[in-house]
Amino acid sequence: MVNTYTRTNSPLGRMLSLIEVPDSPLRFLILDCPTESTLPYYLEEFKRFNVTDIVRCCQQTYSASTLAEHGIQVHDLPFKDGGVPPPTVVREWLSLLDAQDRVAKAHPDSPPTIAVHCVAGLGRAPALVAIALIELGMQPLDAVDFVRQKRRGAFNKPQIAYLDTYKRTLNKTKSSTGSFKSSLGKMFKFGTSTKKQEVTIH
Repeated sequence: MVNTYTRTNSPLGRMLSLIEVPDSPLRFLILDCPTESTLPYYLEEFKRFNVTDIVRCCQQTYSASTLAEHGIQVHDLPFKDGGVPPPTVVREWLSLLDAQDRVAKAHPDSPPTIAVHCVAGLGRAPALVAIALIELGMQPLDAVDFVRQKRRGAFNKPQIAYLDTYKRTLNKTKSSTGSFKSSLGKMFKFGTSTKKQEVTIH
């Protein structure tokens, strides 16, 4: 289910797009970049949607400590404006998905929401959400369309080309009793070395 919420008489720059994933408790909120002055308004929305984590794909424009005071953890996964996420960003993103997938399953009545933003919320942030949808079983172009239904203008041509060829890395099925973690361990060889493992994401 994809919903777009907008508030009147609010300084929020763009609509907030809540993406509820079919057959999964995970939820995502795509937005544009908050600033120190607009953060209080975003916090109202974060509380409404039970946002527990926020991923920023751009430079810092507000203090993470303010969000921490409200129980929201900030994850910095920056990459080039208009670009595609490098393997290190994909790896950290999938690790967050694993953690929140387990939390969501443990609290089905109040599933957590992962908020994601870049500057305008039209390129980098939707790209990460589309990757999550692909990992959760959607076909790549279906994931692009799913996000675009309410996030008009999302993705540029290089990002769509990247997503179209993105290969699902997690061996996750509906009947699996495991979470993302075991598959992540196999894919990225967690625990096999203290040195970070690099992978090539096609």
